[in-house]
Amino acid sequence: MESPHRLPATVVPERYEIRLTPDLSDLSFHGEERVYVTVREPVSEIVLNARDLVIREVSVVGQSGEKWEAKPRLDEKKERLIALFPESLRPGPWQLLIAFSGILNPKLEGFYHSAYEIQGQKKILAATQFEATHARQAFPCWDEPALKAVFQVTLVVDEGLTAISNTAILRESAIPARQKKEIVFHETIRMSSYLVAFIVGEFESSDPVHVDGTPVRVWAVPGKRHLANFAREIGAFSLSYFARYYDLPYPGDKLDLIAIPDFASGAMENLGAITFRETALLVDDESATHAERERVADVVSHENAHMWFGDLVTMRWWNGLWLNEAFATFMEIMSVDAWKPAWRRWESFSLSRAAATLVDGLKSTRPVEYAVEKPEEAAAMFDVLTYEKGASVLRMLEQYLGPEIFRDGIRLYLRKHQYGNAETTDLWDAIEESSGQPVRALMDSWIFQAGYPLVTARVEKESLYVSQQIFRYLQDGDAPDRLWHIPVQIRARTRSGLESRTLLLTEKEARVDLSEPPGWVVVNAGGHGFYRVRYAPDLLRRLLSEAVDDLSAAEKFHLINDVWATTLAGLVPLGEYLDLLTAFRNETDRNVWSAIIGSLHYLQRVMEPAQWPALQSLVRELVGPAAARLGWNPREGEPERTRQLRGELFAVLGTLGEDRTVQAEARRLYENYKRGTTSVDQNVIPALIAIVAHTGGAREYQEFFGNFKNARTPQEEQRYLFALADFRPPDLKERTLALALNGNVRSQNAPYLMRALLWNPEGRERAWRFMKEHWEEMLQRYPDNSIARMCEGITALATPQLEADVSNFFASHPVKQAGKIIEQHLEKLRIAVACKVRWRDAFTTDHTMSQTRMSG
Repeated sequence: MESPHRLPATVVPERYEIRLTPDLSDLSFHGEERVYVTVREPVSEIVLNARDLVIREVSVVGQSGEKWEAKPRLDEKKERLIALFPESLRPGPWQLLIAFSGILNPKLEGFYHSAYEIQGQKKILAATQFEATHARQAFPCWDEPALKAVFQVTLVVDEGLTAISNTAILRESAIPARQKKEIVFHETIRMSSYLVAFIVGEFESSDPVHVDGTPVRVWAVPGKRHLANFAREIGAFSLSYFARYYDLPYPGDKLDLIAIPDFASGAMENLGAITFRETALLVDDESATHAERERVADVVSHENAHMWFGDLVTMRWWNGLWLNEAFATFMEIMSVDAWKPAWRRWESFSLSRAAATLVDGLKSTRPVEYAVEKPEEAAAMFDVLTYEKGASVLRMLEQYLGPEIFRDGIRLYLRKHQYGNAETTDLWDAIEESSGQPVRALMDSWIFQAGYPLVTARVEKESLYVSQQIFRYLQDGDAPDRLWHIPVQIRARTRSGLESRTLLLTEKEARVDLSEPPGWVVVNAGGHGFYRVRYAPDLLRRLLSEAVDDLSAAEKFHLINDVWATTLAGLVPLGEYLDLLTAFRNETDRNVWSAIIGSLHYLQRVMEPAQWPALQSLVRELVGPAAARLGWNPREGEPERTRQLRGELFAVLGTLGEDRTVQAEARRLYENYKRGTTSVDQNVIPALIAIVAHTGGAREYQEFFGNFKNARTPQEEQRYLFALADFRPPDLKERTLALALNGNVRSQNAPYLMRALLWNPEGRERAWRFMKEHWEEMLQRYPDNSIARMCEGITALATPQLEADVSNFFASHPVKQAGKIIEQHLEKLRIAVACKVRWRDAFTTDHTMSQTRMSG
């Protein structure tokens, strides 16, 4: 039975010749295309995708030169163009000719316009964003990933503008009478329509770096080329790294990395013409923090990985999107870890894995791969389960099989399916063939089954047992009885020394064979497994008292994060979790502290203001000594990660901890930083900005707003913009709420500013009312894919009354492209409210760490 959301298979494209003339002055474009198609059976109509286009003329030309005019009809609901012919077209090759026009829309999808200023003068550029199903807004096409074709693009643009597409320029010629020029690009490889790109505007490029003969450039609007060097360096490195890892040459003829002032996502993997949000590409290596530079390195590497995994080999349909994105996420970490080993990128990936386990522990989670019918269902797959969970289970598989065996399977997969399409099972089959292991059975339990297991470890009669059950935050007794194939890595201390074991746990419970009874045990050794661990009380006591110093940073992170998760689920009393934290007072790893700090922020969100002073006291007692050991100034030779930790510790002390001494010093240092009289480490500057905003008033607000509008780098712009959400005076909160809609903040950023305001414990109720009042306007202004992400802020509205109001609102206001994401936000809110009720007696007095004993 034919799907109503899939195009008929009777006519398929082979080659597009597209000629587009964008007009940046009236935000429109017109175009003509010649599509070489194969008619597979006699048809009297050709059906392809089109949306928001005016179709001016359609005809076909046969092999013998006969030409038939068609009667075009647009089906707006199905986003289709139906070309009706006076008689049946015979099977074989035909040429389809279409003339059309459209608008350069403001919604950051399809063929859209972006505005920016240079010295007070407004400038316009045009760019594309076609994934998942927006190529049809730029030209009529077979807008499905399996319907690959060759694309040859010609752009007619004003004389002074730059035009970029997927391939190198074949020829360029002037059109003096129209003050324009025609730029003809080389044809592409056979690829999917969502990977086509064209960008037109005033741009400057870096000098090229050649990687195996391929020129790599970074493009930016005028005045920002000096911010391109860092991205060009990681771009060149990762392109070379992936060609070696995949054992296949880069499939394009050039690689352009292009910064767009308005961009709805982080970046887009258009073959040879990757587009980016400016913060994900342009960075000043001297002034940016470690986290800001790491993000640029990650995103550039992620998109380069797609040139093979996604562009050369593409999923057959959108249900396989996870494979593109998960593998690119996995490979971005591989590449950056190879480029900057001191960053220890696989350790910090623990934060990404934890973000995925947070969502995947919900009743409203979904399998990584599931059936996709409608285009909006494909759009909803761009989430933490697709990216972070997918990458996590790939890392788990790689560590279980061994890196070289895993890589050989990837190479086999790419060789078999290059220039074509593939399914998830094709990858497992290739890795099975290279490894001889039952990979498909193992991975099917992780990809096609929602959720993940809680592995419980206990010692009984001097033997170690591990068992599995599904983990859920809401313990309501209706959890399904599921089993996973779990690669369990175990390290144990016995009287004879350390022992390591690897167990594939496929049943409910298994005994682990050790030479002697264990003293302490680490389950999920290395921290690569996508599951949580719960230790029997005696094993946890031994681990904390005897083995903390023997744990890797990733193992410590997962120990804290797992106990915190079971605390949220009501399986562990809050007091026991807080007692656990005392074992990590002397910790020096930034990722471990991230787990601790994240839980402290959560506590503030769910607790009543009357409980905050005691929480603040606890924060100062826990975090203060660690910050004091580091001091405000870096030491010579100090690792970057330590510099990053310093800023994060002082930030939490000066905001959540309300440490008056830290606040005063932060304000002093910030004044010196402004005047340039004192050198301040770049990793501390965001902490200073956050603390000044948290303690500031109207004068500081106006200063920060000016800094946001006149920022020197994209990262500086983001720091000051989102700091505006941290100011506490009610009148300043109103000013920030107004910014979300008055045009001062780009539509790509405004939804996230709104989310930050919802997350602020001291203004969230007003922000929620504002969002409800202006909901329809936000839907019109903001990119469709940002609405569900903005709504993540509702998870902080943790009172029974607000929860009821939020649930009622979304029951009558469904969100486009949200899939299950809104349902997940609502469940997180229910969990927060349940914790609020459970912990209502916590922090009722000024507890110190040693006094913290409370019921769950």
